[in-house]
Amino acid sequence: MFKALSDPVRLRLFSKIAAQPAREACVCDIQDVGVSQPTVSHHLRKLREAGLLESERRASWVYYRVTPGALSVLAGLLSQAA
Repeated sequence: MFKALSDPVRLRLFSKIAAQPAREACVCDIQDVGVSQPTVSHHLRKLREAGLLESERRASWVYYRVTPGALSVLAGLLSQAA
C-alpha cells in the first residue's frame, strides 16, 4: 500500500478521492493532476491493485472509491511503526 502511495501522482489521486464526502469520485472530477489521461488511468489501476481503491462503471464514466478499511489499515501500520 505504501509503495503505491509513494508516487506523488498516485498520492494526489488517492487524496482527492479520500477527501470527497462519500470517499467516491468520478474520474472526470479527479483527472486534473498534471499528467495525461492514460497516465491517470495507469496510476488508478496501480491503486486498485494495491487494494486502496475500488471502481464502478456508471454509463460512460468510472467512479472510484476508497476501499472500505483501507484508511484503517494504513493508520494501523503507521501506528505500529511509531
